[in-house]
Amino acid sequence: MRSDGRSFDQLRTVKITPNFLVAPAGSCLIEMGKTRVVCSAMVEDSVPQFMKGSGKGWLSAEYAMLPASSSSRIQRERAKVGGRTHEIQRLIGRSLRMCVDLSLIGERSIVVDCDVLDADGGTRTAAITGSYVAVALALKKLGTTRLIPASAMKMAVAAVSVGIVKGQPSLDLHYDDDKIADVDMNVVMTSQGQFVEVQGTAEAQPFDKASLDRLLALAEKGIRELFQAQIRALENRV
Repeated sequence: MRSDGRSFDQLRTVKITPNFLVAPAGSCLIEMGKTRVVCSAMVEDSVPQFMKGSGKGWLSAEYAMLPASSSSRIQRERAKVGGRTHEIQRLIGRSLRMCVDLSLIGERSIVVDCDVLDADGGTRTAAITGSYVAVALALKKLGTTRLIPASAMKMAVAAVSVGIVKGQPSLDLHYDDDKIADVDMNVVMTSQGQFVEVQGTAEAQPFDKASLDRLLALAEKGIRELFQAQIRALENRV
């Protein structure tokens, strides 16, 4: 058992509240244990300069941790985002672009915003999982106006962290797990069973292929459960 009472192959309690915000075309609050992230998706009638004239759209993401999301106050990144934030933003954007056919949305941009309210580990993976729901809601809403066809959403995407904690492969690391993990890994997958990204790091000692295979299988198990949570959220939208 872990410090929060879970078994090593168990996700934290997952709750996704759709349409959490009023103004965006799509939004949700995703809660994974004590980690809470607000995700929103808004559509702009423009694309970055490098996409102009292509007839295709674009999707980008921004990520921020609110100052009080951690026990130690986090400074706002006002002038320039830090390296960690930039890397997470690119990860979220890459992940979401996998599930949208950007050739079908015209020269429009989908802008995803992820704001961490409470951080207890796994904020980037929660942001990806919640952002899919926000984008799906936004595209469905725009589909009713015939601006974007429903077929623009190709598949789902979700993400989870895994690691080796006290020698045990573990699913969905919270902070107490993460700070003592020998291996820490983030895995992003599509609903078609394909990997989008695998980010793995050994903290104390290297790990072998057998350990990698066990972690990937554990991640796939958790992500399949997250797909079901996404489906429930989209079915229960208000």
